[in-house]
Amino acid sequence: MAMRKTAAVAVAALTLLAAWGGAGSATAVAPATARKAAEACGVLAPGASAAAEKAVGAACEQIGVWYTWGGGHGPQPGPTYGQVDPSDPDSAHDPERLGFDCSGLVRYVYARAVGGDPLSGNAYHQFHSPQVNQRFTAAQGTGPLLPGDLLAWGSGGSIHHIAIYLGAGKMVEARESGTRIMVSDVRLGGDYAGAVRIAPVTAPGTFSTWGTDVWTHKEPSTTSPRVHRFPGPTTVRVECQKHAEPVTAEGYTNDAWSYLPEYGAWITNIYLKGPAWLDGVRTCP
Repeated sequence: MAMRKTAAVAVAALTLLAAWGGAGSATAVAPATARKAAEACGVLAPGASAAAEKAVGAACEQIGVWYTWGGGHGPQPGPTYGQVDPSDPDSAHDPERLGFDCSGLVRYVYARAVGGDPLSGNAYHQFHSPQVNQRFTAAQGTGPLLPGDLLAWGSGGSIHHIAIYLGAGKMVEARESGTRIMVSDVRLGGDYAGAVRIAPVTAPGTFSTWGTDVWTHKEPSTTSPRVHRFPGPTTVRVECQKHAEPVTAEGYTNDAWSYLPEYGAWITNIYLKGPAWLDGVRTCP
């Protein structure tokens, strides 16, 4: 089953093309082309976890869906209309196209695979997620990788692109405006940064946020600049906590704030599930 490429995937891809291919469409993808691309997508090597194989299957179902800048980052995982990227003229039609950007696609396929929303955020946040249990350097190439691993590109600590590995040197990616989700050869040159393996588990120091539209801040204060918005419950890793500005929300008052290293930001403990002062988390210096 792991290495079988079924007609169901091709049918799903064609259905999505029919539903989402109209608005802003430059050129319709021929059914034969879409079917061939979908049939080339699947788990192409043994050894992946059941969750990783489900993520690959979910990714293959999106073949032919539009890339759209900012797509897939709505309140819940799933395709959304995109935005215009001021740096990319090819994104002019993205607000008319229902689809995903690279991290929106990764978010969706792992939500489908394991439930919840374990990989919200952009490509950087996903590459540094607490759900990562193994990392691979660029120098290791694809040798140690398994289907479902996430490949990333970026330099100087930044990550600007992420894709889902299939095995056999192939990946699924939402690449850029003006294209559709596709199967590509893995690109190991340029600023390829390495890969990560996802194993969604509750590890020490891992907690869940609650509520909707919860913002993190640069400092443990609501008046400091906002950093990242959690549209819904999200699993996060807490490095440490400290007493700082008291915050009142949802009928509670608490002066405890937690530092989230993957986001480089602070969140009031009011929006973390657990006691007001988190058990087992050290005090920040």
